[in-house]
Amino acid sequence: MMECPLPDYSQVPQEVLEIPKKYKRLIIVGASPKPDRPSYIVMDYLLKQGFEVIPVNPVYEEILGVKTIKDLSEVPKDFNPDVVIIFRKPSEVLPIVEKALALNPKVIWLQEGIVNEEAKELAEKAGVKFVMNLCFKKVHALGKLS
Repeated sequence: MMECPLPDYSQVPQEVLEIPKKYKRLIIVGASPKPDRPSYIVMDYLLKQGFEVIPVNPVYEEILGVKTIKDLSEVPKDFNPDVVIIFRKPSEVLPIVEKALALNPKVIWLQEGIVNEEAKELAEKAGVKFVMNLCFKKVHALGKLS
């Protein structure tokens, strides 16, 4: 398995900085109810920033007071996600991206430390912007400064 270098947040392209400014309806795949997990920290931050978030977790009913769904196939019909944020191992990403594309998001975002070139190719062929190995929370905070 390829080692994933930590991202350089001083080099985030402007078009990526614009994503958290523009899009407010999010799905977080791999959301966790454990306060020490990055997905919990990110979701907590995004809710406090006014984002609309649907967490995906097959085990828990609720995270941070928000009802979870067990799978992307359970996204309510009236919820059109702008961004699907994925907190899963790189080896688990491709089938998630395949399901996410059926929801017609504007962006699929793999969190910091997650890279999957095959998933990127699939999303881009479908005309969906794809970001990987960056933290949505950190990019949002950076974008607020620019």
